Amino acid sequence: MDIHKQTPNPETEEHNNYASISNLLQQFTNIPNIDRAWLFYSHSQTTLQGMFSITQPDLVTNNTRKLILSCQIIKETHNSVHFLWAPFPIEVSAVSFIVPSPSGSKLLLIRNPNDHESPSRFEIWSPSGMEKDFHIPQSLHGSVYSDRWFEGVSWNLDETFVAYVAEEPSLSKPEFSDVGYKKGGGCAATDKNSGTWEGQGDLEEDWGETYAGKRRPALFVINISSGEVQAVKGIDRSLSVGQVVWAPFRNGSEQYLVFVGWSVEKRKLGMKYCSNRPCALYAVRAPNHDSKSDEQQINSTQEWHILNLTGIISSALFPRFSPDGKFLVFLSAKSAVDSGVHNATNSLHRIDWPTDGKLHQSAKIYDIVPVVTRAEEGCFPGLYCTTIHNNPWLPDNSTMIISSIWHSSEVLLSLNVLSGEVAHISTADPTFSWNLLMLDGDNIVAICSSPVDVPQIKYGTFTKKSKDSSPWTWSDISNPVFRCSDKVESHT
Repeated sequence: MDIHKQTPNPETEEHNNYASISNLLQQFTNIPNIDRAWLFYSHSQTTLQGMFSITQPDLVTNNTRKLILSCQIIKETHNSVHFLWAPFPIEVSAVSFIVPSPSGSKLLLIRNPNDHESPSRFEIWSPSGMEKDFHIPQSLHGSVYSDRWFEGVSWNLDETFVAYVAEEPSLSKPEFSDVGYKKGGGCAATDKNSGTWEGQGDLEEDWGETYAGKRRPALFVINISSGEVQAVKGIDRSLSVGQVVWAPFRNGSEQYLVFVGWSVEKRKLGMKYCSNRPCALYAVRAPNHDSKSDEQQINSTQEWHILNLTGIISSALFPRFSPDGKFLVFLSAKSAVDSGVHNATNSLHRIDWPTDGKLHQSAKIYDIVPVVTRAEEGCFPGLYCTTIHNNPWLPDNSTMIISSIWHSSEVLLSLNVLSGEVAHISTADPTFSWNLLMLDGDNIVAICSSPVDVPQIKYGTFTKKSKDSSPWTWSDISNPVFRCSDKVESHT
């Protein structure tokens, strides 16, 4: 008998084990993730159209695939719903943003360039195909911010303009040759003049981690009929702007944009994961609102004057207007700003938006959910939010649905912006985390998952308030998105 043939080879076993683990990793990464979802109403009261934005890691190319999967949502009864999914998802390549218009009749796709020379592309789609394709050159602005922090793309209610945040254009910088300043220079330095030293002007800091090389975020508005792009005037360069939304417009009033501004006094030092950066909500008059010429608008200092809406509070983030336009609600990280810690419990606040559209810098700020410094056992621990959904409102115009950390998991909360009432509406199992996808009237579409459970789409239906049970009932939605192999199931 040959003893060597029976002796295990450690190197072979290690190789097989590594190959098995690698194969398992590939199968785990094949499980997609739903990033966003939108609902489109039809003429039928019982049938809706849903669209889901899906991302899937691609280990081979070290990239991420972006897919779109559509479905038909059929409401059989008040408590019964059925999702009919399209046979296959469709990949959308090089798309940074997918933003439906308020009515759902148009779809905006934004494609960012891969370099600092190519233009950004804005595509307007209708149900019959692409209607417009605008190429925005780097001389107007760079890439549109898509980082979910500075990020902001917002249609106006008339669906004629889109406001968004993009990198400001490259500034002219002085040029120097080997003998000193080059008179008549002023273009950005290039590598064409070998053997010379070309000055780069003043040091321009970026916002650090994940923002290396990105220029200051600035505010722009595009006319979706003509493709004309205007930079919003009146915003000082000391402000980095983000999270823009259109304010409600009433006949005879001015049209405003509301945005978050981070002031830079000394050094930027970083933005990612630093909610302790002071910031405020500002309002600025939107360009292209009336027939005045650009010159008339620029010469009118009153029209381009920006208002600090939250000057009495050290932090204001994620502005959201109620559907009826009566309230401006925002999140605040003032406890982090005031203490200096990177993250802390949040608070929620409200400003009553003036019915005549005339803004005042001293608008009263109401506390909806205050900072919770010491929570009682089993009670609401305070708000810990990383974002607020773009459309978080129930039909009553006063109740928001948001995701917030509750101890070790993420839960869904309903918040009444008038009474301040907070209710935990997702299931009480602390091992599962929930994320809001979209709202369908009084119904909620969400994702539920745990460290050992594949994500599941849930459909929540509001029944009625009861002292003994939750007013929300949740049903599982069968879907093709989160299907996985038996091997993955056995390891979860």
